[in-house]
Amino acid sequence: NEPNKGWNTGASNEALGLYEQDLTFEIGMLLYDLLMQDGRFEVRLSRPTADTILGTDNDSALDFRVKDATAWGADYFISLHINSFTSDTVTGIEVYTADGDEVGYELGEDILNSLVKATGLRNRNMKDGSKLRVLKDATMPAALVEMGFISNPNDAKMLDESPELFAQGVFDGIKAYFDALEAEAPEE
Repeated sequence: NEPNKGWNTGASNEALGLYEQDLTFEIGMLLYDLLMQDGRFEVRLSRPTADTILGTDNDSALDFRVKDATAWGADYFISLHINSFTSDTVTGIEVYTADGDEVGYELGEDILNSLVKATGLRNRNMKDGSKLRVLKDATMPAALVEMGFISNPNDAKMLDESPELFAQGVFDGIKAYFDALEAEAPEE
């Protein structure tokens, strides 16, 4: 296998030499650090190293992520991704949740709004991800975040050169969701 090839690679922009797995790993690590600095969160990564290969094919890689989160007892599941399209003019951020996952939807909406604010990219809205394996099989509230389009040169450049904007946007959304939950909680 060539480096950056295989079922974990995800979308790519060959012209720029960018691969979804590398960009999401970097953003995920930055997000991990932000979450760990906030004492409210215990975080687990499905890919703890850049070289981690999950499963033996795309299906088993997706299954591993959900099964691992379930076995660990995760309260929430957030899956970071980067979109791609045949046209390089399509841009923006969208978040998917499974139909009926109201908690995942609220969390996803906070993440979407904060990511749009942090990056200035187009809001492509919340989407129904009921057919997406990691959302369909999740046993906890779940959101799949598409952080721009690797096929769009401007999105790709921002993802590559300013990954901290995306990590901060996701973190701000998670924080907004939990701050609102705490504000609603009755005082003891």
